[in-house]
Amino acid sequence: MVQVEVRPPVTPVAALHHPRLHALWSGVTQRAVGVLVVLALAAIALPLGRLVPVVGGPVFGIVLGVLGGLLIPALRADRCRPGYDFASRNLLQLSIVILGTGLSLQQVARVGASSLPVMLGTLTIALGGAWLFGRLLGVRGDTQTLIGVGTAICGGSAIAAATAAIGAKRSSVAYALATIFTFNVVAVLTFPPLGHLLGLSPEAFGLWAGTAINDTSSVVAAGYAYSQSAGDQALVVKLTRSLTLVPIVLVLVFLKSRRESRVAGAKTKLPWRKLVPLFLIGFIAAAGLRSVGAVPETWLPTLSLIGTFLITSALVAIGLSLRPKELRDAGPRPLLLGAILWVLVAVGSLGLQSLS
Repeated sequence: MVQVEVRPPVTPVAALHHPRLHALWSGVTQRAVGVLVVLALAAIALPLGRLVPVVGGPVFGIVLGVLGGLLIPALRADRCRPGYDFASRNLLQLSIVILGTGLSLQQVARVGASSLPVMLGTLTIALGGAWLFGRLLGVRGDTQTLIGVGTAICGGSAIAAATAAIGAKRSSVAYALATIFTFNVVAVLTFPPLGHLLGLSPEAFGLWAGTAINDTSSVVAAGYAYSQSAGDQALVVKLTRSLTLVPIVLVLVFLKSRRESRVAGAKTKLPWRKLVPLFLIGFIAAAGLRSVGAVPETWLPTLSLIGTFLITSALVAIGLSLRPKELRDAGPRPLLLGAILWVLVAVGSLGLQSLS
């Protein structure tokens, strides 16, 4: 007689006791608490950023994260940290991909070759100035890199992309954002009256604002405060600047990977996935889809909102993980570096225009 083994049915609860499923479920539950805290604070920061666009949701996000961690000690509990780590890394990378839909190669082409020398010149001034004056002021490492990239390219978005690429320290992200925010406000208030005082045409002012002001919201605010055509020009220049994220991030990843290989004593070739991050591929793909018309214009406001919410969430997580001592140790030197770079880029943009 053949005996047939009858096994009890696998219930959902029993399935969770499978080692792999149990590990997966544990990872999800450990992250859930921290991610929910992050999303709740981001839901507050984003509307505040829309009310005060010069500040922006990401800056409100990191401020609320820091204040929340200081005022509510429970938010710094160990059970929240896996969620904060997940949000500060994965949500940050996803936000860069989605924000790529805001770029159209057709818009970039319309800027014209006449604008490219000024844009490339200011990019060189900002990155070169960050290297030189960072060394002189003793501002090195991640902070030097993020302030330089944020000033050179597109403020908060560039800082986010560079952070995702090199895994920058939390204190460096906070200092870079604070620096960019400070000089965005100064630029919005001073650029329009200075432009009128200098007698700049709308096109010249748009190029100046688009190359010397960092975040998109501040570029728009200053450009349209000058005139409608100046605002249109400034916005397109700003979008074109954003494309330089691609080569800059690739260089940062390459330098970081090579440095890690030297520390490890390895002489093998670096794998392509380390040199070309997946989020950067996604960013390029998103811009390409927008350029060929695969992303409907009606979707763009929603995609922009989602991208901004994700980047705000990631910065909330960074703020919650930040320790005040990390900021105090750096002192005022990063802000001074940002001020020097901002002045160099603003003057350099005008100087390059006068030569062209």
